[in-house]
Amino acid sequence: MGQPGQTFHIGQGELAVSADEGAMLTAVLGSCVAACIWDPDRGVGGMNHILLPEGKDNDMRRKLYGTNAMELLINRLLQNGAERRNLRAKLFGGARMIAGLSDIGARNSQFVREFCQREEISVAAMSLGGTDARRIQFWPRSGKVRQRVMTEAPVRVVAPTPKIPAPASDVELF
Repeated sequence: MGQPGQTFHIGQGELAVSADEGAMLTAVLGSCVAACIWDPDRGVGGMNHILLPEGKDNDMRRKLYGTNAMELLINRLLQNGAERRNLRAKLFGGARMIAGLSDIGARNSQFVREFCQREEISVAAMSLGGTDARRIQFWPRSGKVRQRVMTEAPVRVVAPTPKIPAPASDVELF
């Protein structure tokens, strides 16, 4: 994957794996989650960026969804020399970005924790939930992660403008 020391941004539905010295994978997460998984013995790791915990089987965008995204990452790690029994994970994201709407961040967080438990992948660290976005930087060879919480000015939810009834007239338009 690229040149040593190169940075790769992981967008929604994407993943990357590297064993390059100094390579860094980065993502910005709101309600999405990222699993940073690596094999410390083999010095190979990767990150995915999961949009939703589940989708329809026939959905063309299924790489955005939890189980598929996790399986793709694990398979790519194994293809690059990782051993399944050595895999470790660090989990990030799952924020509730807009109050009053469904909490997809909580569903994403629950999914990624349960997946790791079910697949017996040891979780070394996690930062899930809250209300702020995060920027994650992951060095896949070492498993080192840096997180920066992106606290911004509070989001103001503006009530929709009420519809004003049109004045009565003698003309009807169809």
